[in-house]
Amino acid sequence: MNATLTSPQTISEYRAGLPNICGWEEVIASVTHSPEPVFLHRTDLSLDRFRSGFANALHMHQPTIPAGKDGALISNLQFMLENSSDEDRYNASIFAWCYSRMGEFIPELVAQGYSPRIMLDYSGNLLWGLSQMGRTDVLDNLKKITCDPQYQPYVEWLGTMWSHAVVPSTPIPDIKLHIQAWQHHFAAIFGLSALARVKGFSPPEMHLPNHPDTLYEYVKALKECGYRWLMVQEHSVENLDGSGLRHEQKYIPNRLIARNSHGDSLSILALIKTQGSDTKLVAQMQPYYEAKGRGRQMVNGVAIPSVVTQIADGENGGVMMHEFPPCYKSVWSDIKNNPDVVGINGTEYIELLDHAGIKETDYPAIQAVQQHKIWQKVGDRLSPETVEAAIAELKQTDHRFHMEGASWTNNISWVKGYENVLEPMNQLSAKFHQKYDPLVASNPQVKQQDDYLEALVYNLLVQTSCFRYWGQGRWTDYARELYRRGMALLQQ
Repeated sequence: MNATLTSPQTISEYRAGLPNICGWEEVIASVTHSPEPVFLHRTDLSLDRFRSGFANALHMHQPTIPAGKDGALISNLQFMLENSSDEDRYNASIFAWCYSRMGEFIPELVAQGYSPRIMLDYSGNLLWGLSQMGRTDVLDNLKKITCDPQYQPYVEWLGTMWSHAVVPSTPIPDIKLHIQAWQHHFAAIFGLSALARVKGFSPPEMHLPNHPDTLYEYVKALKECGYRWLMVQEHSVENLDGSGLRHEQKYIPNRLIARNSHGDSLSILALIKTQGSDTKLVAQMQPYYEAKGRGRQMVNGVAIPSVVTQIADGENGGVMMHEFPPCYKSVWSDIKNNPDVVGINGTEYIELLDHAGIKETDYPAIQAVQQHKIWQKVGDRLSPETVEAAIAELKQTDHRFHMEGASWTNNISWVKGYENVLEPMNQLSAKFHQKYDPLVASNPQVKQQDDYLEALVYNLLVQTSCFRYWGQGRWTDYARELYRRGMALLQQ
């Protein structure tokens, strides 16, 4: 059955009882590729008036699991509230407040005459779960700081993968589907004009693929979806000569080069998330104190402020639950009295640099970690065969070499030991594309059909990183059940 078409000015939040995450790609593209600056005409900052800054982001996520009544799809947050221990129920109530509280903090600080900043990264799973649970209080708080022009200079939303999939082990054809699904979902909740302001991307687990072909397709998808920059973990990238980033280089934009095995090349700006105990750093606002020790640096003859970029889970752990509110609120009065160090958001920083005449090609060029070794071996014999041969040889001769990418949980492999999830995940993806790609190619409106939507939801849900984070057991069982349902749909 075909879905009812909506006006191009709005996208309905639900379709066939599921989040409306596909079918309006042309409408989405029309707003995400707008050349208009997002912050330049809103910002109260001027590059010549501050010497350094800090950009903090909060990452929020709860997975969707088949654990409701009769196996219904529900948020893990709902499961914690209804089916778990007293501790889980307590944590879940605090988590819900954490998802909402920036909608209180920002208006409060603005009313006091301060100029706060925050970047927000919410997975599609979480946004769906809050809606399922009827938490309009949380969503309305978020809408207030997103849609009210009064607060738009202070809050930046970052795009992400809809179902919190880690990119290096996501089937390549599904990378763009996750990115577009999140854009659909965000636009349906907050509006197309809000989506037009989303120019930065936050990868789940800060996981950056380092296989040349995967990274190329990832960057290609980001650019095709209108993204200007992404955040990367400092140890997940290297300079083109294989060296680690210079210390000062971590505090300005870099240009991430993605070159594939055919010799095609793309680039996208990257803001570097520095290493450290992320939750503690952000909760105690340490990036601000680090920024106080930084200064200007020269880029193509222009002295620009250094910016410390950091992201952390916005709800996990006592330090984020309890220490973040007073620490976050207290720094803005200090900044008002000492405005040479400021809070700034990622796109705001880049647009101010654009306005100062800095071009993307002026920034240092970097690539994914370990790629220098590949290019060194391949030399001028570049082809898919020579790249794969180089990778195979390096895996045998260099124990430090790997093609799993790198993330902020670098001690965890998203591949080893999870074959019982990865194999079904890849099978479901292959079946999905085998069935629907020819249909979509001949008629793009197939994406507005309910059967396509339902199959897409299950395909993306199986790829949720949580099913490969908590070890074997209940979480891997969830993945296998989602796979079973998805495969049954595709076989109808």
